[in-house]
Amino acid sequence: LLVELPTGEPFQSRDPAYILLKDLLRAAGLPDSPQLLGEPVRWPLLVRGNLDQGPQAALEFVQSFVAARLEEQPSTCLWLVGLPAIRFAGEGDAQSYNRELQIEGLGACWALPGLELLMEEPARKRELWQAMQRVRQRWLKSTDA
Repeated sequence: LLVELPTGEPFQSRDPAYILLKDLLRAAGLPDSPQLLGEPVRWPLLVRGNLDQGPQAALEFVQSFVAARLEEQPSTCLWLVGLPAIRFAGEGDAQSYNRELQIEGLGACWALPGLELLMEEPARKRELWQAMQRVRQRWLKSTDA
């Protein structure tokens, strides 16, 4: 999972967004206790300095960061949750919501609306559920094997 954290802080167990994420994982037939791998990535990385920290640099950083995590722990389908995750890992946009993406270096990814957006606009959950019914076969096959 690559998840947008609107506050930039890790989820707390009682956070409504975290509870929604756990519900989504459970509905997908996956373990519902995601483990945080390191500290959240904050962008820009440096407040000062001459390092390029524009959108292209962010995209390259996030893709490299995620590729390194996937090398440590391979994934059948990486969930990109929220527009920043989709934009900077998958070069996608809001039109990518609820779609599978094939991303060089990352493999199969599934683009989801952000948790905050799902809570603000509950009607989006129907589209998400329908998309999940199609996409979940990908990871259910791998857990059965």
